[in-house]
Amino acid sequence: MTRLLEVEDLRVSFPTRNGLVEAVRGVSFTLGRERLGIVGESGSGKSQTGRAIMGLTPTAAKISAKRLAFDGNDLLTLSPAKRRALRGKRMAMVLQDPKYSLNPVMTIGRQIMETLRTHEHISGSDARQRTLDMLEAVQIRDPLRVFDLYPHEVSGGMGQRAMIAMMLVCGPELMIADEPTSALDVTVQLEVLDILDHLVEERGMGLIFISHDLRLVSSFCDRVLVMYAGRVVEEIEASRLSEATHPYTRGLLNCLPQIEADRHPLPVLERKPEWSA
Repeated sequence: MTRLLEVEDLRVSFPTRNGLVEAVRGVSFTLGRERLGIVGESGSGKSQTGRAIMGLTPTAAKISAKRLAFDGNDLLTLSPAKRRALRGKRMAMVLQDPKYSLNPVMTIGRQIMETLRTHEHISGSDARQRTLDMLEAVQIRDPLRVFDLYPHEVSGGMGQRAMIAMMLVCGPELMIADEPTSALDVTVQLEVLDILDHLVEERGMGLIFISHDLRLVSSFCDRVLVMYAGRVVEEIEASRLSEATHPYTRGLLNCLPQIEADRHPLPVLERKPEWSA
């Protein structure tokens, strides 16, 4: 498998009044042209791992790694200009909620065109046509109408599709999707996942899918990393997630709803200090 992304001993910490808070502690994995799921509770370091890869961590944070490379490019030593050139063009990240990610005073079409024209020398008319084509590719039924709408004028599902279109319009090789379906109802979730699945297959992208939903990840991804307290505690093939052996992963699986089971009292997730040591 061709290694598109290499992460070895990634660490992210934030200075506070009480000292350094270590959000990511020694995370290591590789990614090819596949779908990698990262799961864990809020605060486990999932999103900070994705942001560190993209170079979107706040400037106050301290980031270190033995290796953090995309297609052979050392992301820790790249100049800010070269990092910006990669971000959006060859690497993209879909953030969690379009309400907070899209610019409220720009139309959807204008925002997507801005992304495209930042990275490519292209005429306005060509950029507009490619934007409309991309909106259609993410299954927006009336691209011409949506092109001129503002973010507050579209539903959550359509806003998320617009975000995906914006991140894909330049044809990236790596996409990080941070909880892209968390604000959506179940039917729209499946539609968004179908779009991502089709685009990964069609374009041969590498995808990092960050989620709380173990069932979603087990059915959608190829491999799964389970994170706890900033560390990866288990890595397993998604199809074998039910066979996971780490007590934390077993605990997460045990907390999943079971329609036909009488579960009283409800299970409580156990946490042990040694898991974060």
